[in-house]
Amino acid sequence: MNNLDRLSKLIGLAQGAGSIVSGEELVIKAIQNHKTRLVFLAHDAAPNLTKKVTDKCNYYDIEFSTVFSALELSVAIGRSRKVLAVTDAGFSKKMRTLMD
Repeated sequence: MNNLDRLSKLIGLAQGAGSIVSGEELVIKAIQNHKTRLVFLAHDAAPNLTKKVTDKCNYYDIEFSTVFSALELSVAIGRSRKVLAVTDAGFSKKMRTLMD
C-alpha cells in the first residue's frame, strides 16, 4: 500500500471521526474561522473553485494539497466533493508525514 492509499484511508477515518469539513462554502467558512489545519483540493477542480480556495488558504496561511482528483476525494469520504478541510491537529499532522 503506497502513501497515497494510506492518506486516502486516513481521510476516511477522519471523516468518520467528524474531523472533516467538505463542500465549497463550509470549507471557506472553516478557513476564515481558523478551524482548518489542512485543505485538500482536487487537482481537476474548476478554475474558479481552485482560485477561490488557494487564495483563501494563502491569505489565512493554511497548507493545501492537490494530490487527489475529485473522484479520489469523493471515494475517500463517501460523497461527491472537490474540496475538503481537516479540522483535527492529530489527523493533519499524520497526513503531512504521509505527503512528505
